[in-house]
Amino acid sequence: MKVEVQLFATLQPYLPPDAVGDQAFLELPDGSTVAQVQAALHIPDDFPCLTVVNGHDAPPDQVLAPGDVVAMFPPLAGGL
Repeated sequence: MKVEVQLFATLQPYLPPDAVGDQAFLELPDGSTVAQVQAALHIPDDFPCLTVVNGHDAPPDQVLAPGDVVAMFPPLAGGL
């Protein structure tokens, strides 16, 4: 199955060479999880990141469906 992956800020170096901007498409086995996307991109397990699938928070064990959009962000801080 094919999923779209978007990596932001300090995660962008983990995008594959064929990425365009901050996004790439991955071909994964059916039933793959968010954690398997992270592994396929060689993002270390201890790298802190927030993951969203189709605009909703997603745990590492969430199973993906064809066409899902997986966005990963480093933790954000700031404000007043």
